[in-house]
Amino acid sequence: MVEKAIESMAASRDVNASADNVIEVRDLVVGFGDRTVLNRVTFDVKRGEVFGFVGGSGSGKSVLLRTIIGLIPRRSGSMKVLGTRLDAATEEERRAIERRWGVLFQQGALFSSLTVLQNVQFPMVEYLDLPQRLMDEMAAVKLDMVGLSRADHDKMPSELSGGMTKRVALARALALDPELVFLDEPTSGLDPIAAGDFDALIRTLQQTLGLTVFMITHDLESLHTICDRVGALADGRVVNTGSIESMLASDNPWVQSYFRGRRASAYHTRPANSEA
Repeated sequence: MVEKAIESMAASRDVNASADNVIEVRDLVVGFGDRTVLNRVTFDVKRGEVFGFVGGSGSGKSVLLRTIIGLIPRRSGSMKVLGTRLDAATEEERRAIERRWGVLFQQGALFSSLTVLQNVQFPMVEYLDLPQRLMDEMAAVKLDMVGLSRADHDKMPSELSGGMTKRVALARALALDPELVFLDEPTSGLDPIAAGDFDALIRTLQQTLGLTVFMITHDLESLHTICDRVGALADGRVVNTGSIESMLASDNPWVQSYFRGRRASAYHTRPANSEA
């Protein structure tokens, strides 16, 4: 009886732990030709957190994100997002899950032939059957949420600054009121002030909307200011996950170099009121 009770409690904990995970990746292998980029990658992203993922240039961070959202095929392993095994999902199940997440690609990836308003409406056109007037109103609300005015609605992507491009891309990622948002290098190419403002925007929206955020980044400022947990990728594997404090305490050479290297030391020793 006691053994059965213990087994039941353990099973209950497993179910609860799984329910708390919005993303579960297990033993994921991805490669191109003879090259293996991701080698048995395993990690979880918990509901309601901002999870930052770091790694060296060319380490496979963006490959990981693109594999999860279905743009790159896996060789083996499993991925579970929002309770659905993506590797076993039907096309209908896949589309249903895709409606529940939003993606901000690196550099924004806006459609150059569409206006700002039309870019934000694109997921609505793809997944919803709504009158144009309603889509206009919904897109306007999303653009207002990211700090853009109605004067910006009819601009073309070529007329936008880097920071505005990121904001439009974020509004598009939020177009379908997702539970989960993927961000690929969201502050890349922005000056320190604009990057700080964008970090603050992400955190505000995450808290206000109850989002779970999976963010690929190399920005130490972002890692320290808005990430609840961090995952580190080196040599094709996840070598550590946890808080910034756990990263600083890690004895892994790559993690030590990244979080305690020259640039990291400069970050920690700069004046508290510095913007750089």
